[in-house]
Amino acid sequence: MNLPSVDTLVASDLDRTLIYSAAALRLGADDARAPRLLCVEVYEGKPLSYVTEAAAALLDGLARTGAFVPATTRTRAQYGRIRLPGPVPRFAVCANGGEILVDGEPDTGWRERVRRAVAAECATLDEVRARLVATADPAWLLRERTAEDLFAYMVVDRERLPVAWVKELTEWAGERGWNVSLQGRKIYAVPRPVTKSAAVAEVARRTGATCVLSAGDSLLDADLLLAADRGWRPGHGELAETGWGAPHVTGLETAGVAAGEEIARAFAEAVGV
Repeated sequence: MNLPSVDTLVASDLDRTLIYSAAALRLGADDARAPRLLCVEVYEGKPLSYVTEAAAALLDGLARTGAFVPATTRTRAQYGRIRLPGPVPRFAVCANGGEILVDGEPDTGWRERVRRAVAAECATLDEVRARLVATADPAWLLRERTAEDLFAYMVVDRERLPVAWVKELTEWAGERGWNVSLQGRKIYAVPRPVTKSAAVAEVARRTGATCVLSAGDSLLDADLLLAADRGWRPGHGELAETGWGAPHVTGLETAGVAAGEEIARAFAEAVGV
């Protein structure tokens, strides 16, 4: 396979980092000063995710360098709904690193490598899912799903969700080789070997990249940020709320879709677009 060669990879989380739902935009109270928005995702005939027009132009330029690698917890089908500006990235990381897409097609070799590691080191998905269902309260549980037969997640009512339940689940899952992350209305339970950083490192190896830039907002992005040469996190999300940081990671004060624009600008400047 003839793969592109790049010096720098820009591997970024998508939801609440570069793209934003209407609920996550945080446009402020002054409607007249709100930025113009571009819809980048439609679901069931309705607009779902947005970037600012300025961010769209920056992402278009970044995509044309061949350096951009989306790195998302979304499944392949969920990722497939997104239409970012510019050419479609040659590589994409889905399922939190459980899948690498090359020209839109899953890399079966990587898939099997990840699943072997999970089987050797972690409790089964069935065991973890059974724990989630057995302990969740219907008063705050809205939906429960699995993704790519690899990890589980729940959509919850955040106002009713007990903090103690999340803490107990995190401790229980950690003893069995799984990580737990609360992102907006979703709780993810993901096997420890399934990481964005490992998948991005594989893409870097294939492309010959010697530098990786990254961005993310959740605890599932922490490994990606730590493994990068330079990173950014928005002023919202799990990482900001917990005060997470690292010397090479810039913690922005900006929150919402404006943070996505600021991150896109930082990427473009770093790559020289």
